[in-house]
Amino acid sequence: MLAAISFPDISPELFSIDLFGTTLALRWYALGYIVGIAIGYQMIAHALRRPALWRDAPPIAPARLEDYLTYIVIGVIAGGRLGYCLFYQPGYYLANPLEIPAIWTGGMSFHGGFLGVVLAVFLFSRRNGVSFGSMADVTCLAATPAILLVRLANFVNAELWGRPTDLPWAVIFPGEAAQYCPDVTGLCARHPSQIYEAALEGLLLGAVLIYLAYRRGALKSPWLLTGVFCAGYTAARFVIEFVRQPDAQFQSPTNPLGWALDFGTWGLTMGQILSIPMFLFGCTLIWAARR
Repeated sequence: MLAAISFPDISPELFSIDLFGTTLALRWYALGYIVGIAIGYQMIAHALRRPALWRDAPPIAPARLEDYLTYIVIGVIAGGRLGYCLFYQPGYYLANPLEIPAIWTGGMSFHGGFLGVVLAVFLFSRRNGVSFGSMADVTCLAATPAILLVRLANFVNAELWGRPTDLPWAVIFPGEAAQYCPDVTGLCARHPSQIYEAALEGLLLGAVLIYLAYRRGALKSPWLLTGVFCAGYTAARFVIEFVRQPDAQFQSPTNPLGWALDFGTWGLTMGQILSIPMFLFGCTLIWAARR
């Protein structure tokens, strides 16, 4: 290891208070969701107030956004939690079903949250008789701020870190990160994969979607932004998975790289497996919207 950056001394909790013998804390992770959803809400409202962005007219009036936000929040939380339990630790949560709603213990899946939001958008669109594709597009346009902030919160929490590396911007994470470096003597430096994801899945993808919506008229072609979001997010996630430490439940002495699907000389992580169908789905939507 030539050089490394020491992990900054940042508490995962923004603040905590004792109330009637119970400690209540606001964590950066929760704040990332709250602020990200608030920014996304304003982005959707901004787009709905500009009829020129749409082919005919905005799918709903800005006054309907509060109802829509309720659907989205439920979809994100329920889908993200159920996706994590189903995709990453199904055996454990089937044996301990009462722990499934315990989101405060950690464990959320992007792919599960995505499916939850898809269902929420579908139900809202069907119930209110509006375009499913247009609502999906404007939702994807506003999703990247939350992705950016939650990935930064993952870094603050010192979780979802990357694989060991000797690159000069490698970070020495505290706690259990050192347990997965059996071949490294001394401090174990890792890829800051959370920062990679924040930059690609949040910042870069968000800039592309805003450009397409406001400069290229993408909202006039239903499903186009949704397709770009799906393909862009999963392409970035697939690449970053090569330098991201896999989940502990997939690692073993015979599978130190944590492949969820092992082909002998190489394999795929669970994040990559879940990204492949979503990428193909995104490409199909782009093709259909362009036609």
